[in-house]
Amino acid sequence: MQQRKPKLGQNFLVDDNARHRIADALGDVSTRMVIEIGPGHGAITTILAERAKKLTCIELDRSLVPELRFKFRNHPNVEIIEADILETDITALIPAGEKALVIGNLPYYITSDILLHLCAHESAIELAVVMMQREVADRVAAQPGNRDFGLLSATVQMHAEVANVFTLPPGAFDPPPDVYSTVLRMRFAPRFAELGITDAAGFDRFLKLCFQQKRKTLNNNLRAAGYTSQQIAEACDAAGIEPSARAEALPLDGFAALYRAI
Repeated sequence: MQQRKPKLGQNFLVDDNARHRIADALGDVSTRMVIEIGPGHGAITTILAERAKKLTCIELDRSLVPELRFKFRNHPNVEIIEADILETDITALIPAGEKALVIGNLPYYITSDILLHLCAHESAIELAVVMMQREVADRVAAQPGNRDFGLLSATVQMHAEVANVFTLPPGAFDPPPDVYSTVLRMRFAPRFAELGITDAAGFDRFLKLCFQQKRKTLNNNLRAAGYTSQQIAEACDAAGIEPSARAEALPLDGFAALYRAI
């Protein structure tokens, strides 16, 4: 059955096997709080409503909220919140001392923003199973030396261990998008302490400087950011890094060494 035309560019999941595989990727949720981003018509929500101790759904489309509230009116464990996930304090939704699980089919146009928002609330999240455009998923999971490795890869991987779960064709959605979609599992495990970083926000800003012009060298990007040639040369020497290297070639421990040195 054809769904009504989406208002916010949503592509609703209609593949029955896929929605169960995505829900299963969260593991046992019987004693857990789950936060679902953009439940849509409730394809995954319907499964989790029967499994989760508490299911909080964040839906921006005000036309879908009444439908969801009616559909799950007999599930006291399900809460539907009309809100923008990017303006939602995720940590405030979660009882003190607990960590939530997050799941969602992320809107393509704000996928990166949502991933960074999740990282900002990493202390309250244990695991996220999120679906996104395959090309974005490739960037998130890319390793140093791969042309897809960039600011998003480095930032997310400083905050979480990323694993590819599976990929879906356009036909799994209604309306079908023009791209394939990939489900990623993100297990939040910040690496700042391990890599000797005491200022996580400062390091995130430093990564942005290093990747400012992705195809330029570290030397050029850091000079553009205001560091002197001497500062850069001394820091690179201390970190064992060539100033002529590009950021995409540098592993996270290399960025950490350079940040500490500079």
